[in-house]
Amino acid sequence: MHRLQLDKLVGLAMLVAASVVFLYYTLWVLPFVDDDHVLQTIFPPRVWAIRIPVILILLGSAVVGSFIGMVMIRSNRKKAAKAKAAAKKKA
Repeated sequence: MHRLQLDKLVGLAMLVAASVVFLYYTLWVLPFVDDDHVLQTIFPPRVWAIRIPVILILLGSAVVGSFIGMVMIRSNRKKAAKAKAAAKKKA
């Protein structure tokens, strides 16, 4: 029997999660169901269909920007330390 590897299991879980989110979002945003139908009670107001992705994009951009900033600062510190050590060695 072939054993399922952990990376394939994680990939499958991510694929299933993405599919569920896509299906939920599609049913929420597109007008397949009337506004007065009982099924609409499981969905938040449609205005959040725009707000949530915008918030996630802004938050993701902030995280990526912060990471890049930290890497640049650390890299600059290392370069400054190397330059200082080289100057000290010359003197």
